[in-house]
Amino acid sequence: MAGQNKVKVAFFDFACCEGCQLTVIDALQTHLELLDAVEIVNFREASSRRDQDYQIAFIEGSITREQDEERIRRIREQASVLVALGACAHTGGVNALKNLHPLDDVRRWVYGKHADWYDTAAARPVSAVVEVDAVIPGCPIDREEFIAAVKALLVGKKPPIPDYPVCVECKMKGNVCLFDLGKSCLGPITRAGCGAICPTYGNGCEGCRGIIPNPNENAMKEVLDEAGLTLEEIMDRFTMFNSYRETEGGA
Repeated sequence: MAGQNKVKVAFFDFACCEGCQLTVIDALQTHLELLDAVEIVNFREASSRRDQDYQIAFIEGSITREQDEERIRRIREQASVLVALGACAHTGGVNALKNLHPLDDVRRWVYGKHADWYDTAAARPVSAVVEVDAVIPGCPIDREEFIAAVKALLVGKKPPIPDYPVCVECKMKGNVCLFDLGKSCLGPITRAGCGAICPTYGNGCEGCRGIIPNPNENAMKEVLDEAGLTLEEIMDRFTMFNSYRETEGGA
């Protein structure tokens, strides 16, 4: 039953797979105590309720159409706190790969002979259109990080998102560096907080949590030189989640 003292929370999606919202649903199943503090008033993945009175708005997905801009601005006007949920909302995500090509070509590749029927624009993170108060990175987000972020927001604090690289978490786990195994990895410049899950299981980091503040690019180049790789050889990995940063200079 809705409580008068509960913080009203809403979830909205733009261009995305909605996997981060599914992670939220999964997280809430084992953290039901949060539902004693918040009232979810808009969450298409989990409820038919569509209230427009909310204090905190979680946004999944990148902005890819003119009508998206109008909608996100309306949400921003209503929300006291707006949170970018996941890589698409935070960095533009995989959607921003289309920014590497002429939009007319992209539209034709996707829609064929009906390309002119559909509106599209360059994919952008939410912060490129409206002010974002906090981010929860990742593709998908980490469920425990989401819970910690909500608890921080409820007491008026900014979510404690790490500002150091994935390499730190790899070292803490005692992982062998993937560069020493002949593989490539974006761990030296990618924001930690995932528990280095991909490198731990033998897959190089693809940067889904975005680039750390003030990355040490010279150190990254030294690592690549030692591994016999060039920056160009790992750009396909870098642009998977960070094409917007590459094409527009975004964060």
